[in-house]
Amino acid sequence: MNNFTFCTPTRYLFGRDTEKETGRLTAGEMKSHNVLLVYGGQSAIRSGLLDRVRLSLTDAGVTFCELGGVKPNPTDDRVYEGIALAREKKIDGLVAVGGGSVIDTAKAIAAGTLYDGDFWDFYAGKTPVEKALPVGVVLTIPAAGSEGSGNSVITRIDGLHKISLRTDMVLRPKFAVMNPALTCTLPPYQTASGIADMMAHIMERYFSPTDNVEVTDRLSEGLLKAIIGEAAKVMATPDDYESRANIMWAGTLAHNGICGCGRAEDWTSHFMEHEISAVYNVTHGAGLAVVFPAWLTFMADVAPSKPAQFARRVFGVENRDDKGAALEGVSALKAFFGSIGLPVSFAELGIASPDIDLLVSKLHENKGDLVGGYRKLSPVETKAIYMLML
Repeated sequence: MNNFTFCTPTRYLFGRDTEKETGRLTAGEMKSHNVLLVYGGQSAIRSGLLDRVRLSLTDAGVTFCELGGVKPNPTDDRVYEGIALAREKKIDGLVAVGGGSVIDTAKAIAAGTLYDGDFWDFYAGKTPVEKALPVGVVLTIPAAGSEGSGNSVITRIDGLHKISLRTDMVLRPKFAVMNPALTCTLPPYQTASGIADMMAHIMERYFSPTDNVEVTDRLSEGLLKAIIGEAAKVMATPDDYESRANIMWAGTLAHNGICGCGRAEDWTSHFMEHEISAVYNVTHGAGLAVVFPAWLTFMADVAPSKPAQFARRVFGVENRDDKGAALEGVSALKAFFGSIGLPVSFAELGIASPDIDLLVSKLHENKGDLVGGYRKLSPVETKAIYMLML
């Protein structure tokens, strides 16, 4: 086990009607009194959620301006717009109402508003984020885990570069309001994609070259098994509050850092999927359902020990041969994704003729000659993995 530091300063307010506490948390936890309210499409408006959040802010004496229309796979243009608005209105914090795309956009605005240069410098790795406006969250989609992490993913429209920014503390939300009832009307495909996303966040940390991390392994395996079990319930009964609650909390625990304690992490599958969703604008979680089984299939040949452990402990595979067990685990994972309506190939993702050479080129342009933590992969090897997705 490696040395590690673990701190999760976000205050979580979990349960029914908790969105009514947004104003109190904004004024108290964030100590913000003039905020930018960031949200996505029409669902928050139609459901009345946005009005409840507005009322809560007003009742707490918090003034606000708004930036709506954030889309999935968020892009830099909306971030620049938000930075300009935040500076004009002299805001002192942001409240994000939505899922990962909205939260990630709010984080980028929070960092960019206090920076004299181009906010993209942070994502391009030119400079670290040293300060940012505080961010609070009202979560509506359990998937990205951005409500409990210091991470953000934005796509630069020029060149379609989709890049993840990771910070330890500065971009972690000050609070996260989490009402599982808000997720009961999510479309099945969006629910399923969120489930794949949170599972991938756990697996990116689980598939590690670090030995002797039994406690962190068991935490990860338990979360994965819980997600798989609750997924069947929530897909069968979408308005099951208890299943929605378990899925929502799992999404946070998947990405707040606890599953990575004491070990190196991988993140190859996320990086590979970022290129797919940047070029083809697919749903991120659905893309991960295609990428991860292909990555595991490749690893069954070259580094099968951890994939075999994953197969045995998460899916109950009994094969004692590591490669055989790993491949059985791949089959079980693909069957699970299929059972909740997710794709497991490029064709099922709606990409009939993917430009694999372009994906490989962009991947290594953004991430370097070698990619990954579990095993370092060259362009020849990442191309082989993309080919396994056909």
